[in-house]
Amino acid sequence: MSKGNKGFAEAAVQMVESDPTLEADSGDKIMASRSSSLHRLATGKAVTDRTEWVDPYRCRPWRLHNRDLAKLNEHNCADLIEAFKSAGKQRLPAIVRRLRDDPDHDFEIIAGVRRWWTTKWLREHNHPEFDYLVTIQTMTDEEAFRVADLENRSRRDISPLERAQDYLRAIEEFYDRSQDTMAERLNVSKSWLSRILDVGRLPIEVRDAFPDSHEISVEMAKKIAPLAKNPDSLPRLLEVAGEIIEERESGLEIDAAAVARRLAAACAPLRKNKETSSGEIAGADGVPMLRFRRTDRGGGLELKILPRSGATNQEILRAIDQLLKGRAK
Repeated sequence: MSKGNKGFAEAAVQMVESDPTLEADSGDKIMASRSSSLHRLATGKAVTDRTEWVDPYRCRPWRLHNRDLAKLNEHNCADLIEAFKSAGKQRLPAIVRRLRDDPDHDFEIIAGVRRWWTTKWLREHNHPEFDYLVTIQTMTDEEAFRVADLENRSRRDISPLERAQDYLRAIEEFYDRSQDTMAERLNVSKSWLSRILDVGRLPIEVRDAFPDSHEISVEMAKKIAPLAKNPDSLPRLLEVAGEIIEERESGLEIDAAAVARRLAAACAPLRKNKETSSGEIAGADGVPMLRFRRTDRGGGLELKILPRSGATNQEILRAIDQLLKGRAK
């Protein structure tokens, strides 16, 4: 899979670029081509002297791997556990580099951490016969990052936050903070890369508002990120995030979708008729819960609580408080 003196990552990227049917952003197609090559290798249709079975305990994940190891468990690796058991072995090799300065490990894993975890789990659960199938490569850190990205770009079990944090580390270390350079090297569009990075750039307070930060989708971040980047809206966004965290700590269950809607609406202008100074305020689910009208005479404020909005008393009281404080004008 290498060509002359070019690195493995360069060859892998060119393998994708040489096929005109593959789109730059198409992770599924990239993985299909990549998996096909690895399958040929594992089934003996391609030969290399750098593929071998090794002890998984002599391997460690690369420092820039994008897996949250704490999230790996029997449940989310169940598909691999069953596949390994059914085949009696691991079929597709992981990609590793040889270590020279670690007496406890021989290899670091560039791509294939989930397969590594599965092999170790099987060994610890009455299957000591399982070894870890790896392809040993020599590559730079930047090449290693691109190989891992090709391997993992379309995987559904890697959260947008894991991917974003991986990319944020890489853009600092390898691409001099240039999104243009990084997009070019990864062969992705600048807009796609920007949307991914926005997930990782959300303030920690905003991420903590979600029941699980790994549930934050790219679409959710797309609606919230502009508020986080704007110094005028950021304080209110953080305030709403704090309110959500307090409500959850008090026992209220708020799912990720509801959190995202509420954060996105934190600084949104009220639907307001300028001539009559009236408008509506929606609840966390986007359903209008309160209708208001400011009267010219005496600066009065008329309110109507709308039925069947599904809003809690706390949400309604908070909206009224905002109106009285002049936040919604």
